[in-house]
Amino acid sequence: MSDGVLAGIGGTPLIELTRLAPPDSARILIKLESANPTGSMKDRVARAMIEAAAADGRLKPGATVVEYTAGTTGISLALVCAALGFKAHFVFSDAFSEDKRRVMHAYGAEITNVPSRGGEISKELFERLIATAAELARRPGHWACDQLNNRDGEAGYHDLGEELWRQSGGRLDALVQVVGTAHSIHGSAHALRAHNPRLAVVAVEPAETPVLSGGVPGTHNIDGIGIGFIPPLWRRAEVDEILTVSTLEAKAMARRLAREEGIFAGTSTGANVAAALSVAQRLGPEATVATIAIDSGLRYLSTDIFR
Repeated sequence: MSDGVLAGIGGTPLIELTRLAPPDSARILIKLESANPTGSMKDRVARAMIEAAAADGRLKPGATVVEYTAGTTGISLALVCAALGFKAHFVFSDAFSEDKRRVMHAYGAEITNVPSRGGEISKELFERLIATAAELARRPGHWACDQLNNRDGEAGYHDLGEELWRQSGGRLDALVQVVGTAHSIHGSAHALRAHNPRLAVVAVEPAETPVLSGGVPGTHNIDGIGIGFIPPLWRRAEVDEILTVSTLEAKAMARRLAREEGIFAGTSTGANVAAALSVAQRLGPEATVATIAIDSGLRYLSTDIFR
């Protein structure tokens, strides 16, 4: 099988934040996953899930991949489906960026819409997205990707961890990453801890729905994370700390990243950097903290983040 456009996944730049981090804080490195083909780290997980299912026969040639999505994984799945000759049918909502819907359409995906309640992201919305996708997947020739329960996804981020270690020069003391499915934090940390078993792994979730921290679910507006319940593949024992960041803080940091560092990214990246700054200030100037720019700010031009 020729890799085609999929050969462009991975190998993204790692850069140091030079203006946001105070002089007495740890060095903060951020992986620019916007350099992937669709402009998102989710290209890694989409490729891993689709190729594994195709290899073992769960996904038949010409079949339709069905997924519930906040858009970023859907876009990446749409790319992989287009590259490998599969059809795509995604369940989406108006609670997420309209820009994402347009990109999924551009890659040829069919989209079923699940209306939100006032544009808010909540547990109830995710439950309806999941149920709708499960119903669609019962159709002949359709395969449920089911990212929350898909164990093939985590391996898609092993290379991300290896790249972080190599590009940092083997100097990483902490990894800070938001949690949606939990694939990226566990996959990256797995690779990094093979090199540094004492690496601190810090999870980030929306302050409005702090379920990983033991709180009650609520509503927020940080696309792609904070599903309102514990992700099925979440492993609390492998995470050292959980921090919360509000939607307002995440949006404000996304704007600061663009204006002060020249990094154009979305709200989940804003949450990552806000949390990474907190960790870096605690660890001090001898340490190095890594985090991830999840995707490009181009995904959010129709939202209020950059207006």
